[in-house]
Amino acid sequence: MHPPTQLDGLLHGATPFLALAPMQDVTDGAFCTLIHQYGGADVYWTEYFRVQEDSVPEKRIIEHLRQNTTGRPVIAQMIGNDIPALVRTAKVLQRLPVAAIDLNLGCPAPVVYRKRAGGGLLREVEQVDAILGALRDAIDIRFTVKTRLGFASVEEFDRLLPIFATHALDALTVHARTVKQMYTLPVHYERIRQASAALRCPVIANGHVCSAAQAQDVLTRTNARGLMIGRAAIRSPWIFNQIRQQLRGAPVTLPTGRDLWRYIRALWDSQAGANRPEKVQCARMKKFMNYLGEGLPAPFLYRIRRAETAAEFNRICEDFLDHDQPMALEPLEEGAWTGRPAGDVMSQGRAVRDSSSAISDW
Repeated sequence: MHPPTQLDGLLHGATPFLALAPMQDVTDGAFCTLIHQYGGADVYWTEYFRVQEDSVPEKRIIEHLRQNTTGRPVIAQMIGNDIPALVRTAKVLQRLPVAAIDLNLGCPAPVVYRKRAGGGLLREVEQVDAILGALRDAIDIRFTVKTRLGFASVEEFDRLLPIFATHALDALTVHARTVKQMYTLPVHYERIRQASAALRCPVIANGHVCSAAQAQDVLTRTNARGLMIGRAAIRSPWIFNQIRQQLRGAPVTLPTGRDLWRYIRALWDSQAGANRPEKVQCARMKKFMNYLGEGLPAPFLYRIRRAETAAEFNRICEDFLDHDQPMALEPLEEGAWTGRPAGDVMSQGRAVRDSSSAISDW
């Protein structure tokens, strides 16, 4: 038996726990530190480590791990299909200050799944079985998996569940969409409930949780032990505390426009690089704004995408956020985006995703 850990206390505790989803090129040490200042998650995931035959764990992600200031457990995620390389990498990662090793079985980016990694592996259940068996044998700390329901059909989940049950996972995160769905609706929360009933390990619900009230509803509907939040945490770092308020029956506190403006300024500072030109810094920030802008009137995102200096960026924020009105920061309905085709803002917003982001050099 492994000795109990802080993570075990969360996975098997009396109340639901909250996790920040792995988001490629987003969940670095600076972002997690910033999010934690607003209440933050109970558990953090890293961006995924790309694992190939001759790969070594990315130094920048390792550095983020070592600089973790949240005081909360951090889980290192891997993506790949080469069993010896995955085993080798897992043995290296578990010597770092991590609470668990996680395998990505959900990335929907074509550049990834066409290489039989991430969500692409869900088409090869025998290979999934072999990988999980090898990793369970190799990993001495906690071992978790983040998966989608299947590649093309939710019915594929019926074949995957028995495989997950076989390998003594310490937790399973279920993003309740298929790979082919990408980020479109519906989210099949009933399949998370199916996993909760079928597996002995804790199940974490993931997928399109945008508000505290919805979070409570998803927990009730799925019987999950915890919730994983991704894009909504970029849009509103207050969401974790709002969910805690909701679950204990307290009034949910909404940020004001000026609160959001201060968060954007803090986000700018957290992402600033030494000698980075303002135009490059603006481009970096636009990745975050694509999701933050989902909860604001369409002209905000239209204008912020054209900003190239800090002064322009700040002036646009002032125009929209210099007020003390409470803001829900939930995604506006598609079709409510004035003067733009339904879905256009959402499609451009996919530059930032959970760990399934496309990366050209995988």
